[in-house]
Amino acid sequence: MTTPAEQILEPERPIIDPHHHLWDRSRLDLKEGPFADHGFTQMLRERARYLLEEFQADLDSGHNIRASVFIECRSMYRADGPKDFRCVGETEFVNGVAAMAASGTYGDARACAGIVSHVDLRIGAQAKDVLQAHIEAGGGRFRGIRHSAAYDADANVLGPLSARGVPEGLFRDADFREGFAALQPLGLTFDAWLLEPQLPDVIDLAQAFPDTAIVLDHVGGPVGIGAYAGQRETRFAGWRDQVRALAACENVVVKLGGLAMPFPGFQWSYGNRPASSQDLAKAWAPYIETCIEAFGVERCMFESNFPVDHFTCDYDTLWNAFKHLVADYSEHEKNALFSGTAARIYALDNVV
Repeated sequence: MTTPAEQILEPERPIIDPHHHLWDRSRLDLKEGPFADHGFTQMLRERARYLLEEFQADLDSGHNIRASVFIECRSMYRADGPKDFRCVGETEFVNGVAAMAASGTYGDARACAGIVSHVDLRIGAQAKDVLQAHIEAGGGRFRGIRHSAAYDADANVLGPLSARGVPEGLFRDADFREGFAALQPLGLTFDAWLLEPQLPDVIDLAQAFPDTAIVLDHVGGPVGIGAYAGQRETRFAGWRDQVRALAACENVVVKLGGLAMPFPGFQWSYGNRPASSQDLAKAWAPYIETCIEAFGVERCMFESNFPVDHFTCDYDTLWNAFKHLVADYSEHEKNALFSGTAARIYALDNVV
């Protein structure tokens, strides 16, 4: 079900989308499994191919997207070669897409102007060599890595993503931290995706590495499905306390988004989409407003998380929701939230 197209709010406002993916899953056998209700199978069916052409169609929806940052999604890894270096294939792939976008042939937006890929930091000190390979492959666009720590004892919370085998307490692992130590000397960032019960782990990590820039994805992953079904509202106060504690770590910034995924437990999906961007803004306001209050606009950035957040809404509706949320903010504050923070953290000069 597709909601009627909305009029674009503030269409001239420059935006950097600091969180999207590119992939081609069209050859996967997307059978319904035990997590059919989770939404990811249907999302992959609708967006099995999400490459530059598909992303550009979203960018052309009416908002003034000036540039974007690609975030790892295990896309186009090398098929062979040393196991630890196969992830460099993702950077090679995305850098090629970025070069296509930079040609201007596909529009004015500089898609993938920044690239955040993956390294398994549990390889310890050897991570430095893989990071340097990413830098070389990135053509000046490689900015950092994401190593997901999303875990829950109930496999129904993460659904098919639980098959990735992320261990409990990854961010506290000694080998992981040895690899993590290689980021700051190379001037690289770290995107942290995890779920709300794990927020103490990223707080501990940020305190242990105060000079490394950490980007908290998806407002810290509030949960309301699986073992947490029906508990999103009662867990809000605990989430808020952890966010405020994390905000005390000056090396951390937060991405405002990801709430359109299934994990928070909002009752929206492909067949039950919200009536408007205003409905989204109202539902998401407690999380967005808490993060902005805790971190300040200079440490917050709106994100699309597309195509994953297509589970709930279209690209134009998503950005309209964000614009509703901060309609009363000053120009300075809006500029920080929609482009300034992302440009600073991911070193995207001259794109706005």
